[in-house]
Amino acid sequence: MPPKRFFVEKIGEEVTLTGDEYRHAHTVLRLGVGDEVTLLDGSGREVSAIVAKSEKGKFTLHVTGERPSDREPSADVFLLVGAIKGDKTELVVQKATELGVRRIGVFSSRYCAAYMNDNKLGRLRRVAREAAKQCLRSRVPEVEYYEDFSHAMSASRGYVNKLFACEFLEKSEGEIPDMGGSYCLVVGSEGGFTEEEFKEAKACGFTGVSLGKRILRAETAAIALLSVVMYRAGELR
Repeated sequence: MPPKRFFVEKIGEEVTLTGDEYRHAHTVLRLGVGDEVTLLDGSGREVSAIVAKSEKGKFTLHVTGERPSDREPSADVFLLVGAIKGDKTELVVQKATELGVRRIGVFSSRYCAAYMNDNKLGRLRRVAREAAKQCLRSRVPEVEYYEDFSHAMSASRGYVNKLFACEFLEKSEGEIPDMGGSYCLVVGSEGGFTEEEFKEAKACGFTGVSLGKRILRAETAAIALLSVVMYRAGELR
């Protein structure tokens, strides 16, 4: 079994593990002096360390080596998803992290029935962090919230391939590009999109795509579209 993984802000010769990461290591995993762990600082490297000292509320870790991570995707993929009721947005964030996105944006739109606040956004970021550790990634995707549809569309600037999953399209307006540049994907909440929102997305350079003849749940649509794009981008081959 590989060593347990922990995200920290800064890595030197010695590292102090505190807060949520310490509580998980100490209380849940029951780690102690002499146990080996892997430290991650978001730089793309994996740092090996040993628990050298255990004190109340913290572990002191001694760094023993480092190596570049080979788990991060080459494709730059940004998923924009309408806020979904219940804990389904968390499911999308979890699976998107596992599949290899670099950014996740949650937004409100005309037919969106869910709401967001700082506590929910913090929870989504924790879900992304835990998913990144579970799937052996070395970076945690950025998770942001956009208060309306227009702000979400503005966040797509600079992406080469822009795909907009639209439930009222009879067929896709084009093919999903194969291994070419960055991707921005948009999937709505349970209520879907208005015609006006689709027109706004088109004006921002998005191509409408259909996800087939059946109506998918919002969380299914997000995971399905992302999986297809990751395959086309070469990440699942």
